[in-house]
Amino acid sequence: MSPIALDALAARVPDGALVALAPDYALPASALTHALVRRGARGLRLIGVPTSGYATDVLIGAGCVASVETSAASIGESGLAPRFAAAVAAGAIEVIDATCPAIHTMLQAAEKGVPFMPLRGVLGSHLLEHRPDWKVIDNPFSDDKDPILLLPALAPDIAVFHALCGDAHGNVYVGRRRELASMAHAARRSLVSVERMVEGNMLEDERLAPGCIGGVYVEAIAVAEHGAWPCGALDEYSADFAHLAEYARAARTEEGFRTYLARHVLAPQAAAAQ
Repeated sequence: MSPIALDALAARVPDGALVALAPDYALPASALTHALVRRGARGLRLIGVPTSGYATDVLIGAGCVASVETSAASIGESGLAPRFAAAVAAGAIEVIDATCPAIHTMLQAAEKGVPFMPLRGVLGSHLLEHRPDWKVIDNPFSDDKDPILLLPALAPDIAVFHALCGDAHGNVYVGRRRELASMAHAARRSLVSVERMVEGNMLEDERLAPGCIGGVYVEAIAVAEHGAWPCGALDEYSADFAHLAEYARAARTEEGFRTYLARHVLAPQAAAAQ
């Protein structure tokens, strides 16, 4: 598999797609997010796996998003995701409440090819009142009353994430971020940005194979050096907490967000850097 241009990768995300996004702490594809903004994507239905952060907030602020299914939306230590909060207050997006275990469980059901999977932790919470698609039944294997929650399989149209490297066989290395593997397995397609391409077949290397997602799950790769920035990329580079704090301050207002967008996402030099 030969890498394609970042903007060409973004062009493979159609308007209205159900898109799974990695959280800020687990290889988010920030550069690809910026490319989606430049493309003018619209009506995206986002899934935070299991939480939402910088990428989701930028897409919402740029008018790319119709709905978000997530268990939280924040810019880490900088607080609540500001454009998400503004959009919710204005009724501009639909928010589908979930929990971290629920998101993972629904993806695992799709990954395994089953229509649902059970979970206990949500029982007794008010969340069930807002999720009519989640069903409580009696455990059929218990002689006593034993309620269990059934969650439907969640199969994203597209999984979007970053990786440290990719190879010509389409394999990508994500280290111990195995939630990205569940995301890729559950999705119909996966689009991945990478720091660099490497020689050989990583699945044939006993040291690298456990941290790889196989090319059978990856549709296309684009090289984007520092493609997770301003978030971090495993041991490659740390999150730019100062920049994230700058973003959180700027994005509290529509004017501030537009200024940030022009400077860091839409400007020719910003696009060239990615």
